[in-house]
Amino acid sequence: MSLLPLNLLVTHDGKSRRQHITCRYKCGDACSKPAPNTSDNAYFGDVVKAMSRRSMLRASGVTVLAAAAGSALAACDSRSPVAEPAAVDVPTPPGMNFTAVAANTDDAVTVADGYRQSVVIRWGDPVLPGAPEFDVANQTAVAQRGQFGFNNDFAGLLPIAGQSGHYLLVTNFEYVTPQFMFAGYDSEAPTRDQFDIEIAAIGMGVVEVSRDSDGTLRPVIGPRNRRITADTPFALTGPAAGSEFVKTAADPSGSRVLGTFANCSGGVTPWGTILSGEENFHSYFGAAEGSAAVGPVEADRQKRYGVAAEPSELLWETFDPRFDLAVAPNEVNRFGYVVELNPWDPESTPIKHSAMGRFKHEGSNIYVTDDGAVVAYSGDDERFDYMYKFVSSKKIQDPGPARDNAEAMAHNMTILDEGTLYVAKLTSDIPAAEIDGSGALPSSGSFQGSGTWIPLLRSGADGAESLVAGMNAAEVAVFTRFAADKAGATKMDRPEDFEANPLTGKVYVALTNNDKRGTDGKAGVDAANPRNENKNGQVLEITDDHTGTSFTWDLLLVCGDPAAADTYYGGFDKTKVSPISCPDNLAFDSHGNLWISTDGNALGSNDGLFAVALDGPSRGETRQFLTVPVGAETCGPVVTDDLVTVCVQHPGEDDDHTLESSLSHWPDGGASAPRPAVVAVWRDGGNIGV
Repeated sequence: MSLLPLNLLVTHDGKSRRQHITCRYKCGDACSKPAPNTSDNAYFGDVVKAMSRRSMLRASGVTVLAAAAGSALAACDSRSPVAEPAAVDVPTPPGMNFTAVAANTDDAVTVADGYRQSVVIRWGDPVLPGAPEFDVANQTAVAQRGQFGFNNDFAGLLPIAGQSGHYLLVTNFEYVTPQFMFAGYDSEAPTRDQFDIEIAAIGMGVVEVSRDSDGTLRPVIGPRNRRITADTPFALTGPAAGSEFVKTAADPSGSRVLGTFANCSGGVTPWGTILSGEENFHSYFGAAEGSAAVGPVEADRQKRYGVAAEPSELLWETFDPRFDLAVAPNEVNRFGYVVELNPWDPESTPIKHSAMGRFKHEGSNIYVTDDGAVVAYSGDDERFDYMYKFVSSKKIQDPGPARDNAEAMAHNMTILDEGTLYVAKLTSDIPAAEIDGSGALPSSGSFQGSGTWIPLLRSGADGAESLVAGMNAAEVAVFTRFAADKAGATKMDRPEDFEANPLTGKVYVALTNNDKRGTDGKAGVDAANPRNENKNGQVLEITDDHTGTSFTWDLLLVCGDPAAADTYYGGFDKTKVSPISCPDNLAFDSHGNLWISTDGNALGSNDGLFAVALDGPSRGETRQFLTVPVGAETCGPVVTDDLVTVCVQHPGEDDDHTLESSLSHWPDGGASAPRPAVVAVWRDGGNIGV
């Protein structure tokens, strides 16, 4: 057996702190089930192995040793030790000059010293005129349709032109957990009233907020306020629209979809609209066991997306036949898209953009090149799934600060319907023997490589063209995962949020975790996913030819316990960082620092929000700015010069508790019910981190 450096013996066997009940309702318990990607794509570690073997044979003609132990020892002996960074004082980057918050398990939002906080809005607070104050014991669907929804995830904060201190706060409401909404909930026999409330509690919301002189953000019942629910009408555009795969008895045109749900992260477009990703949509559809028999092709399509002909967790199919796979088998194909909402027009119809592909979108974020080309990046948040980008053939038009240029807004709302969809394939020249699953750095001192964007689908005003053999354009748009499988895309460790640095153009990807990496029958490690049973995740940095097909990449962070040898913090001194685990959502401040919120911290602490330096001697320095309450996830960070907001999702969610015996009583304290909420953090008399 090979000998490992002594510091590899540091153990951190903890798994994600996400509770099983959260997995059941948030993602349909996906992590306890086989990964839907069963393609035989060679993970790029196979490619590297082949390249390394050919190089060895060409270089010396040596005989390849048959003994695995001997090979491993030889590889270890040949590796150059990586020098530890010198323990020197490095100036704190602007935007990160705050005292790091210590890891904790408190039932509170804990912020950096010298900063203030307040709850902006929480589940059940009124957002529409006439909506009642929240009463957890007397909920109704009518009330919930006028109130702030449940389990807010993404948030966007859009300044209102001409109204200083006023913003539109746009949020996603990702999923419901009935045990923490309804007293005495019976998962085997939910009621019609509970179903109606759940339909109203998820989707999206728009609410005006104003900032008081003391810094507090408060909701305003304004004319732009709006609730989008699981039955709000949407327009389906792009190659999927009108195809045989999305037509239903209720919508024979295949162009008008009711609702959005499983909305995870998102993005604010440069023209002032909101993009929202429909992620774990599969778990809302079900059927009585064995009652939704379909042909082998349809069965494969459902399986690749995690759809199962069995009773769903929420049992919505017992109340509305469109959720019954036996009655409406195409309805599920109408979800899994990037949604675009114009928050400035409360009467507008939101759009689902099928030209951007259908998969479990974590979200979508846009980068605009100097010549006005629009590039949208998106991750498919599933173990062993892929990274995508969409390059529009249209250029952005200026809608004006008040978004009152109707012609420009109408043009910009079609930008994501015309262009080319790509999927990423990564490679690396790092010798395969140096990627052994331990996460130890290669002799080069970092994990890096290059990659190619493989085109899948081209859409235009005159129609769409499949770029994948054996699939037509509608098939690529609706069953994008199959197209990416055929293209040979690289299997990643749950690619979640994508964000481009507005100062440098570099693109960052949160790869949250994948504890099945390298296990029996699953894809092995490679340079971008270098750890077996990856519990803590990593952050990928891409230098992209945005409108082209080539890129290079580095791992900025390999997250986890800084004392463990399988972690990497950009080369920064690991004794001086805040430990980070399970990166999820990303944001940037005006200084170019990356901010990361976490979901499922596997290091024993509550989740939090972290700032990370990207350049110079501070590259990789990581500081925790806040933590969220026990059982909660940190989502949707917004970072401005003088304000930070985060969404606190599912506080107190725990396998051994319910609404009646909650682990958390945040944000109202006492014996109150826990309520997901948006929190604002600011500093009196100064900007964030300076």
